[in-house]
Amino acid sequence: MEHTNLLVAIEAALIGGREILNIYNDPSMDFQVEKKADNSPLTIADRKAHDVITQILENTSFPILSEEGKKIDYKIRKAWNTLWIVDPLDGTKEFIKKNGEFTVNIALVKNNSPIMGVIYLPVKEELYFGSLDLGAFKISHINSDTLFHTIDDLIAMAVKLPLHIENKNYTIVASRSHLSQETMAFIEETKISHPNIDLISKGSSIKICLVAEGSANIYPRFAPTMEWDTAAGDAIARSAGMKVCHTDRTTPLTYNKEDLLNPWFIVENDN
Repeated sequence: MEHTNLLVAIEAALIGGREILNIYNDPSMDFQVEKKADNSPLTIADRKAHDVITQILENTSFPILSEEGKKIDYKIRKAWNTLWIVDPLDGTKEFIKKNGEFTVNIALVKNNSPIMGVIYLPVKEELYFGSLDLGAFKISHINSDTLFHTIDDLIAMAVKLPLHIENKNYTIVASRSHLSQETMAFIEETKISHPNIDLISKGSSIKICLVAEGSANIYPRFAPTMEWDTAAGDAIARSAGMKVCHTDRTTPLTYNKEDLLNPWFIVENDN
């Protein structure tokens, strides 16, 4: 059953990505329009992706929590033992800047813990997916036209995470658009034990993916995020053997909380 749900989530992410790219690549779209306006490319892309993803996920038996549905009363949500957590377009600033660093995020959460995640990068046509029973994987050059029927078909196209990447220096990945003073302080403190540091700046949930695949050693997040920003990446990172924890580096993040704001957290290699 879980593999069926993972397949559904991957299909939804790829089709959602297609809808986003239709707007992103439309030369008639004005990317200077205020991002919150109803006719902005961001709003149109977000809404279209949300609609198609929701239609597909509604074929499963689980309710859906997304940014558009964030006002669902907690008295209702707290009864949800298993649910989808969705961000149809993660990386607002990156989408508007047209740098390609935005993603589609879909996670399945059970008992407040992410058990399955899918992250799709539409511009790069890269797919990250994982579940606690299967492990984590990455596929390059995949889109909604790619033919597959089973999870085994997808795994045959994929590489298993983490990859065996030789990092000469300790690599920290940080937010391109939300680099806080606390993050900079963390980086400076890390230099005490790791004098040779490489710093990578990326947008959206790509940062978690880089730790999951082994391209980065750690991702500290000392700035606000919501549950839909992290749930999919959290599942993929855990499936790859990484830790996603509060800044105490031991307490895992939890989901479907009354307050959907995440605490500050750190993603790091647990090996």
